[in-house]
Amino acid sequence: MWILSFGALIASAGYSMVVPFLPLFIGQLGIHRNVGMWSGAIFSVAFLAGAIAAPIWGAVADRYGRKPMLIRSGITLAVVYVLTAFVHNVEELLALRLIMGALSGYIPSAIALVGSTTPEESVGYAMALISTASSTGSILGPLAGGVVSHIFGYANSFIVAGVAVMIPTALAIWWVKEPGFTPSPRKINVLGDISVAKENKAFRTLLFTNALTAFAIMTIEPLLPLYVIHLGIPVQDASLATGIVFSVLGVASIIFTPFWGRMGDRRGFLLMLYIGLLGGGLGNIAQVFFHNIWTFGAIRFAYGALFCAVFPAINALTVKVTTSDYRGRAFGLSQSANQVGTLLGPLVGGAIGDAFRIHSVFIVTGALMMLSLGYVYTQRKSLAQDTESRQMVGL
Repeated sequence: MWILSFGALIASAGYSMVVPFLPLFIGQLGIHRNVGMWSGAIFSVAFLAGAIAAPIWGAVADRYGRKPMLIRSGITLAVVYVLTAFVHNVEELLALRLIMGALSGYIPSAIALVGSTTPEESVGYAMALISTASSTGSILGPLAGGVVSHIFGYANSFIVAGVAVMIPTALAIWWVKEPGFTPSPRKINVLGDISVAKENKAFRTLLFTNALTAFAIMTIEPLLPLYVIHLGIPVQDASLATGIVFSVLGVASIIFTPFWGRMGDRRGFLLMLYIGLLGGGLGNIAQVFFHNIWTFGAIRFAYGALFCAVFPAINALTVKVTTSDYRGRAFGLSQSANQVGTLLGPLVGGAIGDAFRIHSVFIVTGALMMLSLGYVYTQRKSLAQDTESRQMVGL
């Protein structure tokens, strides 16, 4: 669990470390017009490819083991990062990001492996630990990317990232075990796996909630720097202020996610999900009423302290509502749902921000989270059943 959490931190940091210098790196490749468009395409294409490929790798994991898929994804990330240092044009960079998204999947593999091998009474804490590690990586990634690129240059930063990813991958090869793994007898059939998921009402609810929640939180991503300027921060200081405002969510997650995980183990993950979605909905709407950067940051910290319960609860409930021989496919589909929401959220958020006042995005985001809460509540009976009674035909 600790090795895989360390790996999730490194993988998450690697994904996000390119954020500070990606437009500048594209400039070095000869692109000086439409840099924003190319940056968005290069950053997003990995998520698009991952959304398509995740269910396939999940099925392979159930067939051949989650540890082999973890090792494969770690090696893939390391190789692609190193190759990125030697690209000559933006098309090669785009192709490598596409390959990375299609062949990686370290974090969902780690979640599936931990979820399948952790004693049931500790699943919540284990999922919370993985989530905390991933959040920590997303905070440290941009910071590390800025520092490493300043010291070693943009291209060499990718080599550093590749070497970093190989460390937890090597540790996993030597010390991570997958005891009691039973290969799934089912052939790899993504459409069939989706059909099975449709039959599992509880799992279907979690997939929809995952996608809708990811979509909701990403609607604000493209507009937050503009909102920071709207709060009176000078343009030249907006980048730093935005980084701080972004990071407070991650800091809150690091502090409070283990608490929610332990509470989920004791009181149930459905209650944990209720609290996270309610806090996320009200917390987003409340941000509209704070017009000072310090109070705005404080309310975002409070929002993050509650909302960080959501994804560990979804992951833990996924373990509860699916059987062990479907676990890899379940987390593959869950990752796909999350990345679809992650892709669409910024597009819709940007459109809303252009069409209405920027405050409206917070209200829409909060409303979507409250909608998720209402939907989960209507499906509470299927989610609250014992795992044994939820084992569907074909799982």
